[in-house]
Amino acid sequence: MNDILINAGTFAVRKTFVLVHAAWQAPYAWEKVKALLLNDGYQVTSIQLPGHGEDHTDHKTLHMDSYITDVTEKITAIGTRVILVGHSLAGMTISGVAEQIPNLIEKLVYVAAYVPASGQSAYALSLPDKQSLLGASLLVSEDQSEFDIKQEDIVNIFCQGASDDVQQLILENYRPEPAAPFSDPVFLSDGNFGRIAKYYIETLQDHGIGNDLQKEMIAAAAITNVYTLNTGHSPSLSMPEEVSDILKKIALL
Repeated sequence: MNDILINAGTFAVRKTFVLVHAAWQAPYAWEKVKALLLNDGYQVTSIQLPGHGEDHTDHKTLHMDSYITDVTEKITAIGTRVILVGHSLAGMTISGVAEQIPNLIEKLVYVAAYVPASGQSAYALSLPDKQSLLGASLLVSEDQSEFDIKQEDIVNIFCQGASDDVQQLILENYRPEPAAPFSDPVFLSDGNFGRIAKYYIETLQDHGIGNDLQKEMIAAAAITNVYTLNTGHSPSLSMPEEVSDILKKIALL
C-alpha cells in the first residue's frame, strides 16, 4: 500500500514508481534517483530484468516478451497503479507492459527511450539515427545471441561528460546484452497502451539514442509533456537530482 503522509491535518497519498533500466545496465543505474524518491516518501521499485545485474538467465533464451512478462508480473504483485518509467531500450518494455495491464499503469515516462508504434522493434526505430554511436561500436557474438560494445566506446556512448565516479560505475557493471530483444516487435492498441498518459525526458547530448530521433519519436507518439536535460544517455546517473525532480512533478500532474 502507498505511504500515507499527514500534513496539516490532511492526507496525501504518495505515488508508486516502477523504474526499468536500460540495455547493458542494471538496477544500479536507478539507485540515486530511487534514494531521492524514497526520501520524499514515494514508493519505488527498481526492476532487475532477466539476464542483467545479478540475474544470469541464459541470454539465448531471452526476448522482449521475457522482459514484458517479468515487469508485468512484478507490477501485478505490487497490486496498485504505478508510474512506470523506462530508460532507453526499456521504452519498448514499458510500452508492452502498458498494453498488458493498462489498469495498473497510471502514467508512462520515457527517459531517453524508444517509443514504438505498434509492430515496431527497437532495431527498426534506430535505423534512421545518425547521431548514435552505438551501431558502429556493436560487436555481435558468434552465435548472434549477444551484443557487446567496444570497450573504448562504452563511456562515450553512455555517459560522456559525467563524473569519473559515474564512468567507473558504468564500466564496472557492464555486461554484454541479449540480442533478440532489439529486433522483437511490440504490438500495441489504442484501447490499452494508447489511453495511458505519456511523458518524455529527452537528453540533448545523447550518443546512445540521438536527440533528433528522440524528437521524432516524441512527435510520432504525440507526446506533449516533454522535459529536457542537457546531458548524455544516462541521466539517472549524471543528473539524478534533476531526474528525480521531474518525476516528482509528473507524479503531481
